[in-house]
Amino acid sequence: MSSFYYVYVLRSLKDGKNYTGYTKNLKLRFQQHIDGLVESTKNRRPLQIIYFEGCLNQQDATHREKYLKTHYGKMFLKNRLKRWEGN
Repeated sequence: MSSFYYVYVLRSLKDGKNYTGYTKNLKLRFQQHIDGLVESTKNRRPLQIIYFEGCLNQQDATHREKYLKTHYGKMFLKNRLKRWEGN
């Protein structure tokens, strides 16, 4: 069995906005965000992971990432996280 790709959503505790991405190694990628090594989020730290899901391949992960960035994807996340206290 091959390893998963992960789609993830980070919440900036600085500006309250979300960042959506995908990776093969979620733990390493999150650490890169925390350490300020990702250009898109380095000035938006601190960050926390608020959502992630596994996909069987890279193509599925990229499609899911694109969906979560749409209006309907954002509505899905809001509904999915409605019981989360940070929402």
